[in-house]
Amino acid sequence: MAIPRIVIAGTQSGCGKTTVASGIMAALTARGQKVQPFKVGPDFIDPSHHTSVCGRPCRNLDPFMMGEEGVTRTFERATIGADIAVIEGVMGLYDGIDGTDFASTAHVVRILNAPVILVVDVKGMSRSVLALIRGYHDFDPTISFAGVILNRVGTLRHRRMIENSLPVLSLGWIPKREDITIESRHLGLKMAHETGSMAEFGRLIEEFCDLDAIITCANKSRILKTQKKISLSGKRKRIRATIGVALDDAFCFYYEDNLDRLRTFGADLLFFSPLQEPVPDADALYFGGGYPELFLPLLESSKCTRELKSVADRGIPVYAECGGLMYLTREIASDRTYKLCGILPGHSEMTNKIQALGYVKGESIQNTSFLPPSQFITGHEFHYSCLHPDRDAQFAFRLTRGKGIESGKDGLFSGNALGTYTHAYFTDSFADIFVDAASRFSNR
Repeated sequence: MAIPRIVIAGTQSGCGKTTVASGIMAALTARGQKVQPFKVGPDFIDPSHHTSVCGRPCRNLDPFMMGEEGVTRTFERATIGADIAVIEGVMGLYDGIDGTDFASTAHVVRILNAPVILVVDVKGMSRSVLALIRGYHDFDPTISFAGVILNRVGTLRHRRMIENSLPVLSLGWIPKREDITIESRHLGLKMAHETGSMAEFGRLIEEFCDLDAIITCANKSRILKTQKKISLSGKRKRIRATIGVALDDAFCFYYEDNLDRLRTFGADLLFFSPLQEPVPDADALYFGGGYPELFLPLLESSKCTRELKSVADRGIPVYAECGGLMYLTREIASDRTYKLCGILPGHSEMTNKIQALGYVKGESIQNTSFLPPSQFITGHEFHYSCLHPDRDAQFAFRLTRGKGIESGKDGLFSGNALGTYTHAYFTDSFADIFVDAASRFSNR
């Protein structure tokens, strides 16, 4: 039986699809439905809101990082026990890599055989909206459109001017309201724990949209075309090691699948706050990305920062990404220079413009810390900082796509510590190697 599912796509970034998707999730949850949320693409921020609304971890679906089979595998595993899946798209419906639709929302729609609701920002338009919708509808005949939701509608008259001639089903409209926006900053929306739940948007969906019709559309989903049998058992190895995972306001960017993959290969995950707590009693440490630049005074004086260098010098495996990478360097320059861990050979600097944005692909090129050569990496980079490595610094990865730390090199390392600008989507091999390194450290 095919689980009911619906994709909330947009005409472009900023059209309101996160608000609409979160509202639909909240309205369904309020009706007692077990909603499994998903987000197309490499985003960390929108998933935090969906997780908060649904009470189930939001999963990323990204054909570039996961492959098509990986998208199907994650979808099928995550929807066990759910009543319905709601998938928020990325950018505009057809926007993929390098001007193609690879890794676009439309690509994921085809993989999942899912119907689409198109969110259209109609501010400043009336009849022109019809041409826009017609273009999206006719552009790719393989996409099944359930209908549209009109966002930022000015008045009832404005709504009628558009809805009377719509070429597809209208599933609702959202009035123009300045009081229902979510505050943003340099990497996007604020995280869910900072802004409160988007559950309040569920009332907007109930009031202005046809939730029953949306459910009916989701129920028309077809069975997935799985290319080969996918195990859904979630079998995991016996616990081999404990991995401390930094999780607080400064370090909060993690793919849920990465955490699951570490568990599957025998890791017991111990979450801790570098802002508030000392280095945990663990066999390896994982520092994700996030916003360390917003908490530099606290990080500079924290017990974790003071202890971490001596812990790393004992050989514990440490893996860090983006914000975590910066944290492991000697210092970060922002409004002033803040002394940090001094584990990796270099220093970091915050800038006022994007330094890198896009997908990453590469391969490890030598024995580096705990990682052997010929390990492939796929992921995404997005940061407003730059890292200045020491002249004799060594790198773990040579990238075939992406900028990395400098000139297509990523993975600065020292001893058993490794840091990348890439937010990697873990392969089975990487997860197994990292857990095995932690196990060896534990048994020394």
